Amino acid sequence: MVKRASTFQTVIEKPSFPNEEENILSLWKSIDAFQTSLKMNKGCPKYTFYDGPPFATGLPHYGHIAAGTIKDVVTRYAHQNGYDVERRFGWDCHGLPIEFEIDKQEGIKTKKDVLQLGIKAYNEKCRGIVMRYSQAWDEVVTRTGRWIDFKNDYKTMDINFMESVWWTFKQIFDKGLVYRSSRVMPYSCGCNTVLSNFEANMNYIDKRDPSMIVSFPVLSDPNTSFLAWTTTPWTLPANLAIAANPALDYVKIKVKNSDKHYILLEALLKSVCKEIGLQQYDIVQKFKGSEIIGLEYEPLFPYLNSYKERGCFKVYPGDFVTSDTGTGLVHCAPYGEEDFNVFIKEGLIRSDNPPDVLDENGIFTPECPELSGIKFSDAYDTIKTILKANGRLLHAGLYDHSYPYCWRSNTPLIYRPVKSWFIRVEAVKEDLLRNNMQARWVPAFVQEKRFHNWLQDAKDWCFSRNRFWGNPIPLWVSDDFEEVVCVGSVQELKDLTGVQDITDLHRESIDHLTIPSKMGKGQLHRVEEVFDCWFESGAMPYAQCHYPFSITPEEFKERFPADFIAEGLDQTRGWFYTLVVLGTCVFNQNPFKNLIVNGLVLNSEGQKMSKSKQNYTPPMEIIEKEGADAVRLYLVSSQLVRAEPLKFKDEGVREMIRDVFLPWYNAYRFFIQNANRYEAAHQCLYKFDPSSIRASTNFMDRWIVAASQNLIKTVRFEMENYRLYTVVPALLKFLNDLTNWYVKLNRKRLKETDPVDTKLALDILFDSLLNVTLLMAPYTPFITELIYQNLSRGLPEGSSQKQDSVHYVRIPQFSQDLLNPEIEASISRMQTIIELCRKVRDVKKIPLKTPVNEVKIIHRYSHYLDSLAPLVPYIKEELNCFNVTFELERPEIVSLTAVPNNAVLGGRLKKQFNKEFRDTINNLPSNLIEEYEVNKRIEILGVAIEEGEIFVRRAYKGENPDLGAAGDNDVIVVVDCKMNEELLLVGTAREFANHVQKLRKSSGLQVEDDIVLYYTQTGPYYGKLLEEKGELIRGILKIPILPLAQKEDDQIFIAKEEIQHEEEKLEFSLYWRNPPDN
Repeated sequence: MVKRASTFQTVIEKPSFPNEEENILSLWKSIDAFQTSLKMNKGCPKYTFYDGPPFATGLPHYGHIAAGTIKDVVTRYAHQNGYDVERRFGWDCHGLPIEFEIDKQEGIKTKKDVLQLGIKAYNEKCRGIVMRYSQAWDEVVTRTGRWIDFKNDYKTMDINFMESVWWTFKQIFDKGLVYRSSRVMPYSCGCNTVLSNFEANMNYIDKRDPSMIVSFPVLSDPNTSFLAWTTTPWTLPANLAIAANPALDYVKIKVKNSDKHYILLEALLKSVCKEIGLQQYDIVQKFKGSEIIGLEYEPLFPYLNSYKERGCFKVYPGDFVTSDTGTGLVHCAPYGEEDFNVFIKEGLIRSDNPPDVLDENGIFTPECPELSGIKFSDAYDTIKTILKANGRLLHAGLYDHSYPYCWRSNTPLIYRPVKSWFIRVEAVKEDLLRNNMQARWVPAFVQEKRFHNWLQDAKDWCFSRNRFWGNPIPLWVSDDFEEVVCVGSVQELKDLTGVQDITDLHRESIDHLTIPSKMGKGQLHRVEEVFDCWFESGAMPYAQCHYPFSITPEEFKERFPADFIAEGLDQTRGWFYTLVVLGTCVFNQNPFKNLIVNGLVLNSEGQKMSKSKQNYTPPMEIIEKEGADAVRLYLVSSQLVRAEPLKFKDEGVREMIRDVFLPWYNAYRFFIQNANRYEAAHQCLYKFDPSSIRASTNFMDRWIVAASQNLIKTVRFEMENYRLYTVVPALLKFLNDLTNWYVKLNRKRLKETDPVDTKLALDILFDSLLNVTLLMAPYTPFITELIYQNLSRGLPEGSSQKQDSVHYVRIPQFSQDLLNPEIEASISRMQTIIELCRKVRDVKKIPLKTPVNEVKIIHRYSHYLDSLAPLVPYIKEELNCFNVTFELERPEIVSLTAVPNNAVLGGRLKKQFNKEFRDTINNLPSNLIEEYEVNKRIEILGVAIEEGEIFVRRAYKGENPDLGAAGDNDVIVVVDCKMNEELLLVGTAREFANHVQKLRKSSGLQVEDDIVLYYTQTGPYYGKLLEEKGELIRGILKIPILPLAQKEDDQIFIAKEEIQHEEEKLEFSLYWRNPPDN
């Protein structure tokens, strides 16, 4: 037998999606798919995408994959819409993450250790590990299906990038937005550097810290002491003042049987006395805080006694003192922002030279002899011992609170005065708030609430870091800082220094360069600080293209602002913030038009994923097991795209395969099988005919075509608005409609040999599969490529949709004339009815293969019932019933009740929504409920109730035990559940056919295989079954069914099985009637 030609390749029954994805990766490599796609769209309108640069010091995690998938979906979609979409990967090469790795590797603990090693040697080591994991990143990102250019990447350590960062900074400096000041800032002793406020907010940890209540004897009355509470006992050696709120009420108490007196806030008297174990006392005086302002006290420690002459060791006013915790008296040291502001306001210290008893590593200096050499976090016991010995400690306890930790070294931060460089963010706050609203954020609440509030409270940005491996701040200053020169380019540096051989801008290459003073101050030297690496990532819109040095302003305008960016919610105070700040400072413009914010990915228990705890399955492990498409779809179909956290569950990935990919794949396979069957039956090759889409008059064809066109319309509209959270559900719903409804209800048409109708049905299914494959391509690039590579063989020559890859094909346009909301509504109603009837069967325990006599559909509107008339044959088939009848809703058969929408009405009416009001709604008569449904409003107790504020409940009144009813408060179905011999016999016939189909499948047979079924001698039950229902069984199986005695000798046995009814058995066998040529 000669094997005939076929349009399509045979589709295996059980695919391994990970293996298929590897095959697709090989295909893409062989045709250089990504680069080819980029070349195809050169000259098309540009669509600009900025990729936030990650550090390459670790491997990608689910957070990277989630954001990367969103980026890939949107940029693939833009490309398939005819845009030229440059997708460059970026690397954040500087800063703490890299330095921290080297510090661990080399055992470096202090700045002195770095200087002993040498900045050049230190930076070389940093440079050496920057791209340690770059190859692994390339492999993981590529394996996830993301198309992005790793070869044409950008690195923040490249001289071109660094030069553009300098240019960006100079624009800000020239506008007078840069200044140097000593301020209390978050400081990481683990990394020896100041951090910005938003960095300090990145890593809060709940912890238990020591607390103390200590006494400060009043100099004018030694028997009286101020009581102060602190949760940072390590700051007590630097105490310089006490703050009291002048407007609050204070008391002076006397300890019974003692001459000791204490002053504290009246509102906190009981809680403080309980803490210090003081049960018996008398209140001897009450007064406002203003009355103790100016009183002097005895210092706790002698270390800073020299500051007494500046006015220290007194009580000063502080409106930040509150009555919720503590004692109402705040111990002040130079390690708190409010404390520092008091000192500056009162002239107690110089802002440029504040006292500091800690060195840069957080270790007490020799200025504090008893504490010298002790780290601040280890000093509690020593301080406690000293204070106890001096009689100044009244209570030592523990305090639970959330405390900021360094996001890199994971060590506790301290707040300390540090000379730093700042950008005047507060000066451009109104511009920031206005520019923020220029962009579209999805979801909007992150922009309108979280980010807006952050901008509203934004402080000046400390952008300098006292580190080594970073982009040096290009400021050259005189020794007294009165002359400051800002350099904005390599050429400018050459011109100012007279040095021409400048090939690198890192510290070791430029720190020695000097600029002659124009003010007679000798040589200007570069400040030693480097840029906060967040400044560099915020400058990437300019620096990645080396603006303004390598591209013109006109070229830059084509790529600025970006059309799209995306990152996780944690970047709200990180990259998103620095982008907007720098964009506002430089161009007074938001640097992006559209932003998708994704939520955080947690482990299955809702905890942060931890490599050390191994509390999650590594990404590559699950990708190798289940496939990247399944991971991608799981992520983008979750609440992540609404900026909500996701508890990542491996089972969720497997559900994507079970509920989406396998039904989709099986529908595709079903099409291929039946296209092959059609070709065999009519001795022709299948080619899709686009005119079939409009030619078919079949109701189900018209529905799936309308649904397909509506899907295209929906996807286009929602993608233009970046709402992935509405796009994905629409795609998945269509796939469900296609696989579980259209294919299922059209199996007979697709299998029949009527050349006209079968070809129409095949064309409709082909069109639906192709459209959803093209629309799903940005989301699941692998399975869509797999399906497209075979499906496209059926496209006519010359079709624009016939390409080497699905990702080269344009997203289809919808046809307005093919939209049909009425038909879609009818099918939706049918689906509801079928699902309700299935529930009745489940309750009554009637198998689907056993027919029922009648299904009655009850609704209040005749047009609803009329719309179902064309669908009766499908309802009968799907519900396996003999009769479908319609009946208009009547009070005799359906009861109506009203239920208030508590959430809506309660929110609107407040106290008016009382028990009487609720009871009135609950007891509304049927005629008023019907009036409400018609008019969409009703008046109750003088209040107008609008649509949606009342729920209407419907229930069937019948009580016949042979009937089963179900409803959804819109439509009611009533199923006749009474059984008879005829119904049971039909059910057995279908069960028998199902057994044969399973045997076919387990034997590896294809639907087009030429086989015959033989059965042994039957008893009375199966004899009657084959006699009366033989035609029904043959119609289902589409193969001959004969007694075994009629078997021809040369026929080849395939398989056999046995079924049983009570004591009677029936054995049947499958034989080849015409075996295929192997």
